[in-house]
Amino acid sequence: MKAIVNVFLKNGVLDSQGKAVQHALAHHGFESVRDVRVGKQIIIEMNESDAASAKEKVAHMCEELLANTVIEDYEIEIQA
Repeated sequence: MKAIVNVFLKNGVLDSQGKAVQHALAHHGFESVRDVRVGKQIIIEMNESDAASAKEKVAHMCEELLANTVIEDYEIEIQA
């Protein structure tokens, strides 16, 4: 089973990397880009057969290690 975790800064937290990418895109002629948010994706291969159990374990990983929940949100997708 595979878990895909997307971690992004919470709305309202300055995304300086996203702003740098947005400015670089504008500099390269992509003026129609209104906003850019940069995050990270973590792919975890697991020896699990139950999706609910896998998601619960990955959520615990996020809370403990993978995300800084003070400033970041995360989404978990479980794939069989």
